[in-house]
Amino acid sequence: MSKKKNEISFEESLKRLENLVNKMESGDATLEQSLVWFEEGMDLIKLCQVQLNNAEQKVQELVKKTDGKFELKDIK
Repeated sequence: MSKKKNEISFEESLKRLENLVNKMESGDATLEQSLVWFEEGMDLIKLCQVQLNNAEQKVQELVKKTDGKFELKDIK
């Protein structure tokens, strides 16, 4: 992976996860390689969970203003 894990987009993480699953399901890998892929997949899942949690917090901070427009508060 060329980017740091924290810089990988949610979509890129999902694509990589799909790729890892396909490789593991092929049955062509050694046990050791499958374990490496499994560990990478678990790291990607954790990253996706963080990204989803962050997105959920932003949505929860969406507040309707008095003029009928919406504003996204920065929660950081």
